[in-house]
Amino acid sequence: MTEHRNVTDAMSVLAALGLPRAQQNRRTALCLLALLDLTPEKTWAAAGAPLVGITPMMDFSRRHYGTDYAPNTRETFRRFSVHQLVQAGIALYNPDRPERPVNSPKAVYQIEPHALALLRTFGSRAWRGRLKQYLAGRQTLAERYARERDQRMVPVQIGPGEAIHLTPGEHSELAKKIIEDFAPRFVPGGRLVYVGDTGDKWGHFDGDLLQDLGVTLDAHGKMPDVVLYCPVKHWIVLVEAVASHGPVNAKRHHELARLFGSCKAGLVYVTAFSSRADMARHLPEIAWETEVWLAESPSHLIHFNGERFLGPY
Repeated sequence: MTEHRNVTDAMSVLAALGLPRAQQNRRTALCLLALLDLTPEKTWAAAGAPLVGITPMMDFSRRHYGTDYAPNTRETFRRFSVHQLVQAGIALYNPDRPERPVNSPKAVYQIEPHALALLRTFGSRAWRGRLKQYLAGRQTLAERYARERDQRMVPVQIGPGEAIHLTPGEHSELAKKIIEDFAPRFVPGGRLVYVGDTGDKWGHFDGDLLQDLGVTLDAHGKMPDVVLYCPVKHWIVLVEAVASHGPVNAKRHHELARLFGSCKAGLVYVTAFSSRADMARHLPEIAWETEVWLAESPSHLIHFNGERFLGPY
């Protein structure tokens, strides 16, 4: 079967733009064509800039270029083709909503405007000159994207004069409120042991403190979203932030109890929600003898019946 000219041209473009050899392939070429909505009957001058997700890219490849990729190759598309296009500054990630969580199923990509202007000249007399200009400024462009990403990061104050930055999104905003609003009220003098990040699982981790408390973590165990230590009462407070995952239900309570089973400190389980409306959706699941905290009412706790209020059992 003879390859369509758009596909071979796209592979040439990837090489000209300096993509690694591992991405100078048919799969990445089809991703680029999908980002440009360059169907077989179109020329490069007619390239567009739709917002497109990974699955629609795979659908585009099947519908227009006769390649049917299996659903389980979705991560291969994302990790080994689209990710590199984003890193190179050729494609943008969630330009319509930059704060969208990293693991959102609604994630979309779009061709970067400077790259679009360049690629529309492919095959014309202007191509070589425009390519030279583009490549000369590409490093500066990549640095600008990095600065823009950094500016969107969520700053979290974890101690006097000490801050960390989390990947933008609802999860990070709620984690920030847990650390800055919940902790000072209910874990006075507390220390942040761990906070997860959607972009980097270990957003902050004090492994030495956990080791001192007798905790040896199972590499396969799923950490709670925020872990706080209260030295005054010798408690470890395990907080689940319900933005992308569920609350501390009976199953999760059991998992956390096992994960922190060797801890010398008492274990306290808390589920954090942004609002009462969010809590209402999960109310039947919440485990007894746990606490619920609402970011919209930061000075209050809701106690799910036990013999004492806010404490280990």
